[in-house]
Amino acid sequence: MATPNFRLFRYVAVSESATTRVDMHVKVLDERVAKRAKARGVDVLVYAPHFVRLPDVRETAARFSDDDLLVVPAREVFTGPFRSRRHVLAVGLSEPVPDFVTLDGAMAEFERQDAAVLAPHPAFATVSLGLEEVLDYRDVVDAVETYNAKTLGRHNRRARTLARRTGKPGFGSSYAHLRPTVGEAWTAFETEIDSERDLVDALRSGTPRRVVRRGGVDHRVLGLVEFAHLGYENTWGKIDRVFLSGDEPTHPDNVAYEGRFDDVTVY
Repeated sequence: MATPNFRLFRYVAVSESATTRVDMHVKVLDERVAKRAKARGVDVLVYAPHFVRLPDVRETAARFSDDDLLVVPAREVFTGPFRSRRHVLAVGLSEPVPDFVTLDGAMAEFERQDAAVLAPHPAFATVSLGLEEVLDYRDVVDAVETYNAKTLGRHNRRARTLARRTGKPGFGSSYAHLRPTVGEAWTAFETEIDSERDLVDALRSGTPRRVVRRGGVDHRVLGLVEFAHLGYENTWGKIDRVFLSGDEPTHPDNVAYEGRFDDVTVY
């Protein structure tokens, strides 16, 4: 049998004690995804689909969690006005937080809920936290993504530079929007993670970790396919969401939020 091809990033000394493999961000989840994650040796999936309210994310995560795979619900919240959006990943939320609110408003709510706050795909295009924002919120942001299988090499190199400059721990994910990408990258934490709270504590305490990705031609091809999928997301996918499907369920005007975010709504 061929030896698996892996590549290690930003090594942090890890002992021979128990480690937990966490794919820190996926957008898809069904039986095939769960099966693939287990086959790749992933112990924990962080499930954060776009524009899905937290109770629904939790329900789906619970459905696919079992003794072999823990699925942790999370929210990648879209903050700020359309032309300067900033995506922020929150793990451990106890109450729903909508999209389309100010960055200040989202960060304050994450902090109030004692969630782990992460910078996904930093400094990528105009949709991510950059150096200035991570430094401005240094007391709130717990980690910076240093490898994302969906973005290109130059984007990941820029992300690792940002993590070094801010002194924040890193994390890695497949950021899978497509099933085959699940488990292409993960974060190996030097601790046992058996619950959502365990993961939040590991992130907030800076638990030692390694960021690992698979290597080889297949990995590169899957990454390019994922990157190309951005074209769909930003054209037909957006038209379908905005014009054909009605209001986003995560818009702060949705009745589910009871007007709690009216003072920080951006549109």
